[in-house]
Amino acid sequence: MKLKRLLQLSVILFILSSCRHSEQTSIPVSALSDTSCSDTAAVSPSLLYGINTDTFDLIYGNIKANGFLSEILLRHGVTMQEIDQAVRNNRSVFDVRNIKAGNRYILFCERDSPAHARYLVYEHDQTTSYIFSFGDTIAVKQVKKQISSVIRYATGKIETSLWDAMMAENLHPSLAVSLSEIFAWTVDFFGLQVGDSFKVIYEELYVDGKPLGTGRIYGAQFNWSGALITALPFIQDDRESFFDKDGNSLRKAFLKAPLQFSRISSRFSSSRMHPILRIRRPHFGVDYAAPVGTPVLSIGDGRVTAARRENGSGLMVRIQHNSVYATAYLHLSRLGSGISAGVPVKQGDIIGYVGSSGLSTGPHLDFRFYMNGSPVDPLKVEAPPVEPVSPENMPRFEINRKVVETLLGTF
Repeated sequence: MKLKRLLQLSVILFILSSCRHSEQTSIPVSALSDTSCSDTAAVSPSLLYGINTDTFDLIYGNIKANGFLSEILLRHGVTMQEIDQAVRNNRSVFDVRNIKAGNRYILFCERDSPAHARYLVYEHDQTTSYIFSFGDTIAVKQVKKQISSVIRYATGKIETSLWDAMMAENLHPSLAVSLSEIFAWTVDFFGLQVGDSFKVIYEELYVDGKPLGTGRIYGAQFNWSGALITALPFIQDDRESFFDKDGNSLRKAFLKAPLQFSRISSRFSSSRMHPILRIRRPHFGVDYAAPVGTPVLSIGDGRVTAARRENGSGLMVRIQHNSVYATAYLHLSRLGSGISAGVPVKQGDIIGYVGSSGLSTGPHLDFRFYMNGSPVDPLKVEAPPVEPVSPENMPRFEINRKVVETLLGTF
């Protein structure tokens, strides 16, 4: 059965070729891996990032908060003139203002002059590094590690949350994020119940033999509150989206919730005991308990109509989505970058961060939804769908649907 499933999974790449994203090319580097890695036997152990380490003393460190490469290089014999030349002439390769605190760097110092660094390697992320050269030629070069991928399948049942279900199956955390994004418009992840389940066929990415995260999703199913929702990837109008088995888009005009991986601490009510005022009054919103600084997302496209402090609401943002719908986000700690009255926003844009401003007993987001100017329960709003698969694309979509549903039925 496993062999049959593996053969089926190998076929999916060919069948779904019409849905494949254009792949970004990377610069292969013959010696990117740390010499301690056991799976790099073909690479000389004296090479690191293509540099012969036998002729240098290596100094490892991490970028400090508010730290600069110039501070590190000046301490190791590189002149300010050399640093300035490297930064100015190679800004198109790497802007040093994008350096992240905590990231690792490696200095290659000449052995006959320990204070002088010939190279500095800055590791920007798991796949991308930058080599600063201070020899006969002063230059900055970007190097990318090659990413490999494996097609995998996974299934799980909900006991407490999607995140916990993923951890119980030893799945990469990024898979939970991918599924929550795909089903954001059709599954209320704050309303999951014991016994809900999921299936997914996906691409797992690796760098140096270590898991990097989740790549493409080739198909998924979520059994939520007794309803089976299938997500099928398909390209239409040069853009890949996910559709249900009937060709309707899973993407709606609004997200189900304005933040991820939280919990509902208070619901929409016409009479709720206010935790601070100790009087009963309507609570026309849903409270999501979350740590201070949790990103708050706009649930749909629209325009910011207010971004200010408003008495008990604290720092808040109001968004008008169209002639019918509007939303409000209360008790923020700070606004998202560029958020102010009159600014257009897209679905998923960060419009602020969770806080406890105004009349609040602790960190949370008070999220409010308005229809034709009147407050409605956000958890009961039926969001309109976007365009379905067009009639001319349905034959191609049907081929993909049959393949994916067959594969999902094998486990």
